[in-house]
Amino acid sequence: MRQERARVETSAGGVIVRRNAGEPHVLLIRDPYENWGLPKGHLEPKETPVQAATREVAEETGLTQLDILDSLPTIDWYFRDHGQLVHKFCHFFLIECACGDPTPQVDEGISACVWLTVPDAIRMVTYANAREVLQIASARLDDLPRVVVS
Repeated sequence: MRQERARVETSAGGVIVRRNAGEPHVLLIRDPYENWGLPKGHLEPKETPVQAATREVAEETGLTQLDILDSLPTIDWYFRDHGQLVHKFCHFFLIECACGDPTPQVDEGISACVWLTVPDAIRMVTYANAREVLQIASARLDDLPRVVVS
């Protein structure tokens, strides 16, 4: 039996964090499938994962003052796109955004952006692999200096 070859796709995104009275909150978006997840998207030609993550977060949320704090794990999964098997890799980064109100990118099917405490975000996120990234991001936040942003 011949093994089907998967098309490889690469994306990048972020766990966006903001401290509210010292407590970290993260931003979740509701995607076109009505699932709660992290902002992410495809790399454009000659774009690095960090550049793509920053651009995609800005596009999907309207937030522009983004500070990369750390890299997070790259996750991967398989899915079918019009019958073709796709193996997708997504590089994630821990990104701080101290100010600005998120605005969902409605024309791309993003219907909501919401700030949640880390435990609430971990409970609310739909995808198991994104939940794992949030848990790792939470541990990294504990290791970073406490900067209170009001």
